[in-house]
Amino acid sequence: MSVTLPPGPLIVGFDGTELDAATATRLQHPAVGGVILFSRNFADPDQLRRLCADLAELRDPRLLITVDQEGGRVQRFRQGFTLLPALRVLGRWHRSHPDRAFDLAYRHGRVMAAEVLGHGLDLSWAPVLDLDRSSVVIGDRAMAGTPEVVADLARYYVAGMRDAGMAACAKHFPGHGSVAADSHHEIVTDDRAWEALVEDMTPFARLADQCQAVMMAHVCYTARDERPAGFSTRWIEDTLRRQLGFSGLVVSDDLDMAGAATAGGLDARLAQAFEAGCDLALVCQPESAARLLERDLDWPMPDPAAVAGLYGRPMATIEEQMLVPEFRAWRESLQTIAERNHD
Repeated sequence: MSVTLPPGPLIVGFDGTELDAATATRLQHPAVGGVILFSRNFADPDQLRRLCADLAELRDPRLLITVDQEGGRVQRFRQGFTLLPALRVLGRWHRSHPDRAFDLAYRHGRVMAAEVLGHGLDLSWAPVLDLDRSSVVIGDRAMAGTPEVVADLARYYVAGMRDAGMAACAKHFPGHGSVAADSHHEIVTDDRAWEALVEDMTPFARLADQCQAVMMAHVCYTARDERPAGFSTRWIEDTLRRQLGFSGLVVSDDLDMAGAATAGGLDARLAQAFEAGCDLALVCQPESAARLLERDLDWPMPDPAAVAGLYGRPMATIEEQMLVPEFRAWRESLQTIAERNHD
């Protein structure tokens, strides 16, 4: 049974490929605004469509349904979807054939978004604007190692997403690609000078007016603040909003990650993320989401209109787009590139 509730600030994960009664009840909590799906929630395309339809029926306005469908090693849905190459391929092409790289970036964003939207989801947390430098966790997820090249390629990628009907979320601000450690598994500190951090921010600065959301990095950039960026007013309010002029939604990265541990337990991480200026918070582990929703916490509610701006608005069904020879050719070319560049 659907309930009428404004969207809450939490984007949560859950287990299973269909909704059970307990999960449905949890997702009707006033603090929930959306879900993030993983491979654990996917069996095949038809099942995914049914799940998304059931999720959409739970609330009015409906829950935001999201995924990480970047390509390469971060692609949650594979069976029945185009195998997408890692974004590093774009930078490799750019070295010798910039125009072809821009075309490929557009195709990548367009096909990814069309397929995700065509199965009932709203948003893939993309694009990655980190630099391809020394990071273990970013690496080939980044488009290139040069900030200007990342910004140029990302402009075409976002245009592809937009033309398919999907909003864009730039990540991971102010840049996770130049530190080796993985914030999923350890506390990460970046002690570089401010000038180096400014260079990493270049793609975010150039696309600030084209993205509806920005996801923060769980990294401590000591030249600006001892706290991780996602818990820092200096980074969110002073740098991202005032200096870069970003006016969209600010999203925390997953609060279960080890890189967030400097903020304390899960309750403290959540409170500090909101105090710093995050509008939405990701809690990907089902057990963590369940524990939080059992607490009597003070939930700051996001702007409903801004959240609605993240809803998918597909320009056509996936079946209609498959009737277009050019779209089919784009999918085939991406699949071929991915297979040739598979590590």
